[in-house]
Amino acid sequence: MKQRFRLYRRDGGIYYIHDGDTGKQESLQTRDRAEASALFSAKTQSHRQAHLNLRLARTYLAATDPMVSKRTWQVPMEELAKTKRGTTHERWQRAIKDKAFDLIRDLPILETQAEHFLKVLNVGTVSTNVFLRRVHNFALDMGWLPWPVVVKRQWPAIEFKDKRAITSEEHNTIIALENNQERKAFYELCWHLGGSQSDIVNLQADNIDWEIKVVSFSRQKTKSVAMIHFGEAVEKILKSLPPQGALFPNFKKLNAGHRATEFKRICRRARVSGVTLHSYRYAWAERAKVCGYPERFAQEALGHNSKAIHRAYARKAKVKLPSLEAYEKRAGESEIIPLSFQQGMAADREPVALHA
Repeated sequence: MKQRFRLYRRDGGIYYIHDGDTGKQESLQTRDRAEASALFSAKTQSHRQAHLNLRLARTYLAATDPMVSKRTWQVPMEELAKTKRGTTHERWQRAIKDKAFDLIRDLPILETQAEHFLKVLNVGTVSTNVFLRRVHNFALDMGWLPWPVVVKRQWPAIEFKDKRAITSEEHNTIIALENNQERKAFYELCWHLGGSQSDIVNLQADNIDWEIKVVSFSRQKTKSVAMIHFGEAVEKILKSLPPQGALFPNFKKLNAGHRATEFKRICRRARVSGVTLHSYRYAWAERAKVCGYPERFAQEALGHNSKAIHRAYARKAKVKLPSLEAYEKRAGESEIIPLSFQQGMAADREPVALHA
């Protein structure tokens, strides 16, 4: 059998190992011949007895974890999904069914090589990259994986497709074609309020304060309180909805995936492509910037951590700034409505104002 590795010493006295298969040299970082010989012997034996080394590692690990040799990647996928609740749990259930994961689903965790993960990432999508990272880190945290399969800096970058806002023309076309009055009202509220589909569809009649014309609700994702002042257009829509209970009793019964499917159908009829229900949120943020709506007001409406706000105010929406004189005139004419916070909200936050 041809010897793959060769030990040699350079002029400086440092010992090196030469790999005959790859042609690469590796420094042993020692001038001591006995130490270099021991390292060379370990390198050679690890190459010749790779399968035996794996069996030895399993034997040692089995002393503390009897399942170490049988646990496949399906286990951390399922266990991590069990830690989630509500819509997040549903999203995880869909994610772990990704066909790309079939390449490692039944693969024992201890036998996993970086090449296995790279194949999954090449076959999968951006979502595959996101969820595989989380499953990998969960296995590490649980002690089921003794070392990272892929180190953090070597994971392929997560690059989401650019998302765009729905335009006014596209929205009007969809509204004109939608025959279901409940869905039509839902899309119109998404356009005017900028809420996520889960926030809007779960609105109750009790969320409306008709006296001060404010819609307030607890966001499904962050549980923070949103308070949005509405005008005549929204008032007309709200009055067409049930005066008690859920505003969208039938549409609310559908899960997020079904509501997205319904929206895709009407988009196909309207010949609108490249948008989702979340595009209404981006549209609201871009409209807010274009008309000169202050960013901190928009943050109060959509949430301070909203990606829609950051994207629109950072670079996306083109805005024609009003003159300071015109803005001061509007303030002097009392066209600014003070926004007061509900009891129980942070006392150290200053009140902000929303423009009528």
